[in-house]
Amino acid sequence: MSTWLSEREQRLVAGAEAASAATPIPTQIVSNGEYLPPPQSETQKKVEARINELADVNGKHLGLSRRQFLHTSCGMAAAFLAMNDIYGNVFQVASAEAREPELMLARAQGLAGQFIFDVQTHFVRDEFDHKELLGLADFASQHWNPKMKEEGVSSLARYKFQNYVKEIYYDSDTNMALLSGAPFDDPSWWLLSNEQIVKARELINDFAGSRRLLAHSVITPKQPGWMEEVDKAIEVYKPDSWKSYTIGDPLAPSKFPWRLDDEQVMYPFYEKAVKAGINTLCIHKGLLPPDYEKSFAGVWEYATAWDIGKAAKDWPQMNFVIYHSALRAFLELPDKAWAEFEQTGRIQWATDLAEIPQKFGVTNVYAELGTSFANSAVAHPKFCAALVGTLIKGMGVDHVMWGTDSVWYGSPQWQIEALRRLEIPEDMQKKYGFAPLGDANSGVKQLIFGGNATKFYKIRLKAADNTRMPAFSADRLASLKNEYALAAEGPSNLRYGYVRAA
Repeated sequence: MSTWLSEREQRLVAGAEAASAATPIPTQIVSNGEYLPPPQSETQKKVEARINELADVNGKHLGLSRRQFLHTSCGMAAAFLAMNDIYGNVFQVASAEAREPELMLARAQGLAGQFIFDVQTHFVRDEFDHKELLGLADFASQHWNPKMKEEGVSSLARYKFQNYVKEIYYDSDTNMALLSGAPFDDPSWWLLSNEQIVKARELINDFAGSRRLLAHSVITPKQPGWMEEVDKAIEVYKPDSWKSYTIGDPLAPSKFPWRLDDEQVMYPFYEKAVKAGINTLCIHKGLLPPDYEKSFAGVWEYATAWDIGKAAKDWPQMNFVIYHSALRAFLELPDKAWAEFEQTGRIQWATDLAEIPQKFGVTNVYAELGTSFANSAVAHPKFCAALVGTLIKGMGVDHVMWGTDSVWYGSPQWQIEALRRLEIPEDMQKKYGFAPLGDANSGVKQLIFGGNATKFYKIRLKAADNTRMPAFSADRLASLKNEYALAAEGPSNLRYGYVRAA
């Protein structure tokens, strides 16, 4: 088992918590450790500089320092203004929002009832003790963020349960989350066991007094004893859905890659899952390291969309949710990826996924946006618009689901704001046949943010008399969040993965 990044790659990155600018939205791609992030581009540097300029001007108007301003809702608006200044008008934001807190307050109140269900979140178990990863945390405390030593914590604490709760439920508008995991050939590398995932679900929901956290059980096809673990999950853990990696292991070439359409390996599992009523399988696709053809030789194909269509056609009772929308990791600067899309109208691997419903005549394949949305929104907003537009055009707006891969990138609030404000430019709509996304609370965005996932997870947003149910406004977490909002300075703006070192 290798480390998250190879020794060579580790020398090329720095901890995002300290090395990336504390702007409301990241100004360079942040990796969760599964791939090497590209360097900050010249365009991204211009965005960062423009954010700082707007922060200085508008902060002075409000009597705030740059740092104070960037932690406010006006600071978030300024970040999207800067993105539009550099990339063109992709985000819906008015200049007045950066200097008038009353406007931002009214906007927040108008969106208070929006239901947001994050279907991909993570944290790390307390007893995780691989020295390779902890060594990075120790190095960060010495070289990247000395304040962590003063606080008596290593950076790994940023990935653990307590901070997970803060970032997801207090520092963002997320109402409900699905806790996920990842398999490894070496089980000691698991971030959370299946048992720990469901115990976290029990802890959060018991504390809140409502259903706030859902749980995956991770399956490991071809590994010894994997079907026995499936039986245990059905009987004991009762997961809300399943999670797996066809590539076997996200960090190194696995001995156990497999295909969704393998009739001998997977079809008996589908039969059990359908019989148990746990018929949603979430599958990691895409996001391979830049040298995947070499470093994952012989197994990288398992991360593509090649096996989805037949499995979905053979098992219409199953829901296949493709995490990361199968987006291939960027192997070049974002401008080149955008140029490729402009030239071909295709996005590698993600377009293959979007074409499956029409090619195979299926309606049970879904795209999830975790990491892919975050990285494309930061790397090139028009490319992000192209990705979302491609998925909606091919799969239907009712087949695209919200996920953020948090807490790898800190609080998901900046991602929520990015989707709320994102619009596909009119010229792209006409050229590629994309439908508009609408305003922050449009029907399209409400479906993506949570509406599409409700049917999988038996979530009722309306009472029997069709009146609007309180959006988790009456439980204990909501009460504590209100108290936190009154006392807090604002979101941390911290990211917890890796960025390419300068």
